[in-house]
Amino acid sequence: MQQSLSYYDYNPSLAAAAIFTVLYAILFLLTTALWLKHRAWVCTIMVVAAAMEMVGYLSRTLSTLNVDNRTLYVLQVSLTVLAPVLIAGFCYILFGRIIFLVVPRELRTLRLIWVPPRFVTPIFVFFDIVALLLQLSGAVIISSIQATDPDFQEKIHHGKTLAEAGVGVQLAAFGLFSVIAVRFNFTSKRFEKSTHEQFPEDDNDRSLQMDTVPKLKDWPAILRVVNIVSGLILIRTIYRMIQFSQVPSGYLSENEWCQYIFDALVILPSFILFIWWHPAKYLPYLGFRLPKHAR
Repeated sequence: MQQSLSYYDYNPSLAAAAIFTVLYAILFLLTTALWLKHRAWVCTIMVVAAAMEMVGYLSRTLSTLNVDNRTLYVLQVSLTVLAPVLIAGFCYILFGRIIFLVVPRELRTLRLIWVPPRFVTPIFVFFDIVALLLQLSGAVIISSIQATDPDFQEKIHHGKTLAEAGVGVQLAAFGLFSVIAVRFNFTSKRFEKSTHEQFPEDDNDRSLQMDTVPKLKDWPAILRVVNIVSGLILIRTIYRMIQFSQVPSGYLSENEWCQYIFDALVILPSFILFIWWHPAKYLPYLGFRLPKHAR
């Protein structure tokens, strides 16, 4: 096999790809098991994200053995680029659910959240979808081009522009969201007492009866998880922003360790945190939509 046919700018590691395939496969199985156990349909997006990471690194494993295979290369790039965008969307949804759970209706104001509380999730999810589509388009174009292509520079520029725009949208929206979420972590302390008054305590003194279903009353724990995961995704988004800006060549694109340290290894704890502090332990409404009386 001629090195010039490879889609990689380095010799990809089979061992690293295989290790992360196994790790994400385990996380996918655990995420799916909890999703089914709790019937937490709102967590479907995390199941899909875990599946994308697993299939992405499985494709990368196969791609290291077939470095000139265009389909495998495009697939692994696309899936690993897009999965964190879905995790960001899940953070938006959870944050909206937390607001509706703990903030009394009369206090859900623009001053408290900085955006209309009723539209927190729709607004940020909209930008998440825009970012996803732009990054997908850019990643597919960039990853499917070979240096021998006569329109190489033009296509690279087009793909780079789309990818940078997508990451830019995600960085702006998620950056604002992260500030709002961290701020709410402090302003929400005044709602802890009212939440305990709104829902009766269970016999074990650790849970609250929410619509006759016991939930752990330490709901700030899931808010802290959202904040931590938001920070991890911001690190990964900044990495992707720099990487796309260096296309077609650059240190981040030419050194494989960057992919694993700033993407694979950064995103991994996101799943672990949501598995250990599963939203179903704290949130009473796990369907795709909140019931009317909970809005």
